[in-house]
Amino acid sequence: MDTGYVHGYTEPETRRLGDQADTLAELLHAGTAYPAGSRVLEAGCGVGAQTVHLVARSPGAHLTAVDVSEASLRQARTRVEGVEFRRADLFDLDGEYDHVFVCFVLEHLPEPEKALAHLKTLLRPGGTITVVEGDHGSAFFHPRSEHAQAAIDCLVRLQADAGGDALIGRRLHPLLTGAGFAGVTVEPRTVYADSSRPGLVTGFTRDTFTAMVEGVGETAVARGLATADGWARGVADLHRTAGPDGTFHYAFFKATGSNA
Repeated sequence: MDTGYVHGYTEPETRRLGDQADTLAELLHAGTAYPAGSRVLEAGCGVGAQTVHLVARSPGAHLTAVDVSEASLRQARTRVEGVEFRRADLFDLDGEYDHVFVCFVLEHLPEPEKALAHLKTLLRPGGTITVVEGDHGSAFFHPRSEHAQAAIDCLVRLQADAGGDALIGRRLHPLLTGAGFAGVTVEPRTVYADSSRPGLVTGFTRDTFTAMVEGVGETAVARGLATADGWARGVADLHRTAGPDGTFHYAFFKATGSNA
């Protein structure tokens, strides 16, 4: 499985993933708790940023967390105990689980439909899947800036060039139904940050979203998608949205379905 992880495996990216998971824990994990004794698979756990919150909300579940990167798994093991971590390609996974959790993984895959179809084979009859993805097309902000929007568009382009889809959140319902899941429901989980919500301004606008865009700047300039000056202006304008007069909006999408 070529994840095409456009953000790279760096220490700043590890920090960003942790900031994102902690800041958005209630937003993304509300409504997700697995019964004691249930067998849960987290497919694509990365550095374990979301694993921490899965364990906290379902302390009695048996969680198996899998990723293709051994370096990421080493970091994950330092974050949380009581989890079976395994290095494996998603398409090589076997076994039977009661529940599958997938967060920020499909966006990096060239064939998310096939990934979901394979994950369905790992679920017992009646088992459930939960999928969380973002959609960079849902980002809007004040002050308005064409340079900032262009920087976001560069990230979307880079992810597409790597075989992924940074706009995949809007596709979750057809993806899951197409893979054969039943009872699929999708709901937006919206982040809105302004100066009255300083935790979100710092944790999401600055340390999650703007940091994510900023992190691909060198690649964007090297590939001719932006000039160095234009990129710097775009990132500076994104930082302005975290200022006293700034606002920022973004929508994640959380989908559930079952192996009926």
